[in-house]
Amino acid sequence: MVDQEPAPQHSGEARFRAFRQAEALVQRRRPLDALKALEPVLDAEPDKPSVQLLAGRAYFHSAQLSRAERALTRVVELDPADHYARFVLGRTLQRLGRLVEALGQLKMASAMNPVPEYQDAIGEVSARLALERG
Repeated sequence: MVDQEPAPQHSGEARFRAFRQAEALVQRRRPLDALKALEPVLDAEPDKPSVQLLAGRAYFHSAQLSRAERALTRVVELDPADHYARFVLGRTLQRLGRLVEALGQLKMASAMNPVPEYQDAIGEVSARLALERG
């Protein structure tokens, strides 16, 4: 009988390191490198909110707005109380020109966590909507 080694896989520790590397790359404004680093984690854990949130942030910063919207919407589906995901989703929708939807997400984020950054975003989108409505 031959000893079988476990099938090669991305261990939990390797995925954790890849996630942390991707996180650092997003913070250093290198979203495409972050997405490349995050790829094995996305493959292994596609329904983990923290993984989708990091992917959404990287997509947002690389102007892949449709992908950002999908990833961030998934986070909100998995964890409706994630105010930061709602904030970034709101910003994504704002950049897509979907201001009414953006405002809804931003207001939800602010209701959950009333920080100045969220309030500023609401003001920005509200002012733009007022201008468009004339």
